[in-house]
Amino acid sequence: MSEKQASFYASVERNFDKAAALTDHPKGLLEQIKVCNAIYQMNFPVKIGNSYQVIEAFRVQHSHHRLPTKGGIRFSHLVNKEEVMALASLMTYKCALVDVPFGGAKGGVSVSPRKYTEEQLEKITRRYTVELVRKGFIGPGIDVPAPDYGTGSREMAWILDTYQQLKNGELDSAACVTGKPVNQNGIRGRTEATGRGVFYGLKEMLSNEADCKAWGLKPGIEGKTMVIQGLGNVGSYTGTISIDEGDVKVIAVSEIEGTIVDENGIDIHKLIKYRKDKKSILGFPGTKTLPKRDNWVGIKCDILVPAALESQIHKGNAKKVKAKIIAEAANGPVTAEAEEILLKKGVVVVPDMYLNAGGVTVSYFEWLKNLSHVRYGRIEKRFDERAYTNLVGLVEKMTGKVVSNKEKEFLTRGADEVDLVRSGLEETMITAYNQIREVYRRKRKAKDLRTAAFINAINKVASDYMTLGIFP
Repeated sequence: MSEKQASFYASVERNFDKAAALTDHPKGLLEQIKVCNAIYQMNFPVKIGNSYQVIEAFRVQHSHHRLPTKGGIRFSHLVNKEEVMALASLMTYKCALVDVPFGGAKGGVSVSPRKYTEEQLEKITRRYTVELVRKGFIGPGIDVPAPDYGTGSREMAWILDTYQQLKNGELDSAACVTGKPVNQNGIRGRTEATGRGVFYGLKEMLSNEADCKAWGLKPGIEGKTMVIQGLGNVGSYTGTISIDEGDVKVIAVSEIEGTIVDENGIDIHKLIKYRKDKKSILGFPGTKTLPKRDNWVGIKCDILVPAALESQIHKGNAKKVKAKIIAEAANGPVTAEAEEILLKKGVVVVPDMYLNAGGVTVSYFEWLKNLSHVRYGRIEKRFDERAYTNLVGLVEKMTGKVVSNKEKEFLTRGADEVDLVRSGLEETMITAYNQIREVYRRKRKAKDLRTAAFINAINKVASDYMTLGIFP
């Protein structure tokens, strides 16, 4: 286990303890909330080429205060038990923060996807699913996985198919996993969900003039400069949505091959296409490449978005940060030691457990859709459109003015599935931020947003345990 991975798990526990000390809950209850309830570590053989490889994998269920448990599956050669435990813990607090009724969980398979063919990855994914089914670590009401670093809708489709083969005829089997392709019982808006949630969270945070004044920031997300570390699913959608809907200027992007900068702004849509064609972001027209890849941390900007892996900003490089806001789009990108340095510098850290909760929020919508067996918007869309059309017609009749076809189309449009998903996600992020802000403003000892978020999450989980009668 690397020092960065060890610090990640230690950081989660340290941040929990810091917040827990500011609550009035019994020590035993706090220990129950903190500890991982179930850890399944497995090793299984998979035939790769002409030989067999033994694959190490994990599934951790952090909290059973609510069922099912929920959390993604990570494919990475760096995966280890402590990392998965840390991620599962964060899932519990994340779900509590956004009022999604799941306990936290996480999975990890110790493989580097780049080193395997699609066929080999399918074998590994399906065998991993078989192991989860055998031990009762997956099911619509038990534990519901989702994509994470190194996985996507393709892997979720393989998991679903394997589960349905083993659980033939189970009515709600489609709800055993989320993040599936839309044509395989997925939901529109899921792929973009985490990145869109990051945008909604930043937009809401920057909408409060009093808070912005206290932090020395100009209100509003419009015109802010942004640096993105990691151009995967989360980073790419954070960038494109922030540009398209927030008028944000992305001035630098860092990826495994290096870091590029353009003070005039980088078109992320074009950069994504460029990287797909060239297999690298380096050489993108109008940009310059920094001498060292890790120099992204010291670029002067309004918003720095670490959207890759954990522990990217640590005590060794935190002093180099020149951003006003660090938006934790990844899980645990800032260590506890680094955050202390950043807070002293006046940097605002928007915590991961809130900011990247868009993924689990829309996963919740997908899970509900699978259980109800009805697509969002299917029942009411036409009815709403007719009602709006009649209303516009009445206004025209009463005023004697004709509404143009373009305006009429806009005013009478009924909500489709993706519209409802985005609306629900935005409402969730706004509500969650204001709950955190209330704790942040009320608790004088909670001097940062992460501590306020942890306090809020701990209080909600504690309330569930006490309601269950486990801790009267």
